[in-house]
Amino acid sequence: MTELEKRIDPPMAADEADTLYAWLDYHRATLALKCEGLTDDQLRLRSVPPSNLSLLGLVRHMAEVERYWFQEILLGEEFASGHFWTAENEDGDFDDVATADVAADFAVWRAEVEASRRAAAALSLDTIGMRPRRGEEVTLRWIVVHMIEEYARHNGHADLLRELVDGSTGE
Repeated sequence: MTELEKRIDPPMAADEADTLYAWLDYHRATLALKCEGLTDDQLRLRSVPPSNLSLLGLVRHMAEVERYWFQEILLGEEFASGHFWTAENEDGDFDDVATADVAADFAVWRAEVEASRRAAAALSLDTIGMRPRRGEEVTLRWIVVHMIEEYARHNGHADLLRELVDGSTGE
């Protein structure tokens, strides 16, 4: 189990930044927990047609989301394509899991989480990022809250997918 996958309950009394980052890490670890102990084929298992959701797809998607909000929006980096999507297939993170290298894809997600942590580490929650295509400013605070929401929503999907795979519920 990596450091990312150790789920720690967020503190009940902490400052804003510590609270937000603790909740974000809690939800990152929850996604890892939902995937723990499964085979590659189980991680690739899709829910109910026509949905393309799978646990591996969620991990790949969250790698893309981490990169987008922290590297592109917050730090202003530009990428021609994603790790898993292209201009030809914007849903490649979900669509292309049948032959995906599970270990490599999890490594990409872990690396993007670490890159996100490094990007935010020395910045104030009031730091402004820019959504260039929309011309909108966004604070790091908003990004972190959005990431908590994004993980929480997808962890609900992960709950259902894990139950489909092996009947496990809870946590």
